[in-house]
Amino acid sequence: MTSSVPWQERLSTGTEAVQDEVVRRYQATREGTAYVPTMIWGTLQTEAYATVILGQVVDFLGVPNDVPAGVAKRMQRQQVLYDGEHHYDVVLGEQALYTNIGGPEVMREQIDRILRDIDLPSLTLGIVPASARMNMHPVHAFNMYGDEVHVELVSSGVTVTDSDELALYREAFDRVREAALYGDAAKKLLRKAVSFWTEPPRG
Repeated sequence: MTSSVPWQERLSTGTEAVQDEVVRRYQATREGTAYVPTMIWGTLQTEAYATVILGQVVDFLGVPNDVPAGVAKRMQRQQVLYDGEHHYDVVLGEQALYTNIGGPEVMREQIDRILRDIDLPSLTLGIVPASARMNMHPVHAFNMYGDEVHVELVSSGVTVTDSDELALYREAFDRVREAALYGDAAKKLLRKAVSFWTEPPRG
């Protein structure tokens, strides 16, 4: 089954309630996966990066502005990376390191944070290089929690629970993961991005 709820309905009271829902979902999911091609996975976002993202959501959708409360919940969700009880297999696109969220200082701090946490036992993090040959046509970001997949569209959030559809998402994740770099190779891409944001090109 696939269900869709408009963001303006879900965020009718602001961002905190939805972020609290996400916290509970992560706490309940011992093994999760995520593919995020153009931005930083929420559970690795710095406070500054998350503040910009949620501020953009509030501005775009015209929902109540409770960004500090929403950001606080997003930071709370990150406890799953340090409690020794969870593991997440995450693939970012290299573009995520260059999508300008908040400017050079925010981006540099954000990528430094990923470099600090990339070796956590709770995290398997891969990065698909921009020029990588893919065995999968370009697809949207998605998160898998057990027997559910969550997809964020412009206008709504979609939850997929049909077993055949879940199998396709698992296959899609396996294929993008095949193109990803891990370990030292991923760190090299991260350090390259830090250098870019330290001295971004003019113009």
